[in-house]
Amino acid sequence: MITEFDTSLPSNRQLQNLIKQALPTEIKLLTNEMLTGKVIWQDHHSICLVDEHSQQTLIWRQAIAYIRITKN
Repeated sequence: MITEFDTSLPSNRQLQNLIKQALPTEIKLLTNEMLTGKVIWQDHHSICLVDEHSQQTLIWRQAIAYIRITKN
């Protein structure tokens, strides 16, 4: 059963804002790996980040320690 994506949740709204504004973002994983780029989409289970080389990385939400806006 597919449930509708809840855009009223603060975390989803903040990620949507990052997508709309194409803000440079850091995503730290639970493995201590740091990924940088711009979030281009999100769904229930994952986030897609594109880096400066246009390489897309699919990140499972469960693997994320934190997300923050970076200063350019």
